[in-house]
Amino acid sequence: MAMKLASVLLLMQLSGHFSSGTCGKVLVWPTEYSHWMNMKTILDELVQRGHEVTVLTHSASILIDRKQATSIKFEVFPTSLTKSDFEDVIIQLIDKWIYDLPKDTFWSYFSQVQEIMWRFSEIMMKFCKGAVLNKKLMTRLQESKFDVVLADAIAPCGELLAEILKTPLVYSLCLSPGNQYEKHGGGLLFPPSYVPVLMSELSDQMTFMERVKNMIYVLYFDFWFQTLNMKEWDQFYSEVLGKTTTLYETMKKADMWLIRNYWDFDFPRPFLPNFDFVGGLHCKPANPLPKEMEDFVQSSGENGVVVFSLGSMLSNMTEERANVIAAALAQIPQKVLWRFHGKKPDTLGPNTRLYKWLPQNDLLGHTKTKAFITHGGLNGVYEAIYHGVPMVGIPLFADQPDNIAHMKAKGAAVRVDFSTMSSADLLSALRTVINEPIYKENAMKLSRIQRDQPVKPLDRAVFWIEFVMRHKGAKHLRVAAHDLPWLQYHSLDVLGFLLACVATAIIVIMKCSMCFWWMFATAGKKKKKE
Repeated sequence: MAMKLASVLLLMQLSGHFSSGTCGKVLVWPTEYSHWMNMKTILDELVQRGHEVTVLTHSASILIDRKQATSIKFEVFPTSLTKSDFEDVIIQLIDKWIYDLPKDTFWSYFSQVQEIMWRFSEIMMKFCKGAVLNKKLMTRLQESKFDVVLADAIAPCGELLAEILKTPLVYSLCLSPGNQYEKHGGGLLFPPSYVPVLMSELSDQMTFMERVKNMIYVLYFDFWFQTLNMKEWDQFYSEVLGKTTTLYETMKKADMWLIRNYWDFDFPRPFLPNFDFVGGLHCKPANPLPKEMEDFVQSSGENGVVVFSLGSMLSNMTEERANVIAAALAQIPQKVLWRFHGKKPDTLGPNTRLYKWLPQNDLLGHTKTKAFITHGGLNGVYEAIYHGVPMVGIPLFADQPDNIAHMKAKGAAVRVDFSTMSSADLLSALRTVINEPIYKENAMKLSRIQRDQPVKPLDRAVFWIEFVMRHKGAKHLRVAAHDLPWLQYHSLDVLGFLLACVATAIIVIMKCSMCFWWMFATAGKKKKKE
């Protein structure tokens, strides 16, 4: 009897849960590497809350392990690229950015950065066409009647899928301020007087010459530099939708933007009602370390340990760079745990152990961790912020130099250059962040800010996705600016009208003045004749 009563109560709870409309169907357009790791944190939470999550991905996907994520459904479409082909291309592009780009010349550097991004754009276009032009796939998706599309804005196509399926769209994005997507797709304002542009490596406290540099970057990115081959994307979107449109116009229809930054990392700047900042949503308390690793950490005594990782995308560090780094690490009293792939460096000291993988969050949360050597990936930076660990930044590419510049401006990091640093440079940076208390104090201050929020970032991100599903969109949060042409948005038509009115008034006054002058002059001549 008791068993039957419990079953009835359970069914009543389930019935109430599903009938309340809180459970929905989510279609996901993801991206690889750290972007996927961050996205998956959101997806796991959605699944925990009873939502049905379907990830739309291509057959060449690198990190999306369809076998492990059993609670998430996968809709896989074929592509001409193999997984190894895709990975090889990505590694080649990253290696070119890290090792080959001429960093001493602005124009040559950014022209080659654009070439790299356009190559990435070509691959994304191939994947997008593979999905959108697959009629059987699109029919299945339309029949599934999804409640929301969740997409990573760095890889276009999610907005096109949402438009085809007539489904609300939520973006997830982790780039720094001033990027083209937030500005032209989201409509955010970026006053160049105090908002540094992506890849400028500036803070919000700029000197006159830094503001000049920031303005040059603004003009360059707005009128010359393009992260994607916009002409090709605009043409493709117009063909698929059967009307003249652009990628950015389609992006502007997004209901919500979840930006994976927060004010402990970012500098205060204007934002819109349909933007929320959820940086650090993947952060969590540390778990115990594996026994072997814990024994090594404990053996460090009062000196503590240094955690070192340059991420998962640097897999072929040159022997020369590896030896420079190892020689510096060998000279510190701390034990070092280094995530490293490749030949063991000749200069490796007895205080350093190499690992192919590290439980990074658990190590950063360990009481003996004194510093974090990082490439500046946003996920790792936020884990360091969460646990209050000062950083030595060795940025490699993309937004990483900006991320480290932010941490440097906030007094929680020291930067060294990967290509030019000597062992002495790295050693000096390490000693600075470990031995000067101000870096630890600033890191702990950022940690307190990150943790002191009324709602956790992950809960806030999930809330907005559920909000969009419940209300079938969030158009009431979308500013009218998205629907205005450029001329009206900047009120140039109004200014033109007002100038025309002023000009007309001036002309009328001048004409009247000349008329009166002529009349008085004529009258004067008549009097003289009389």
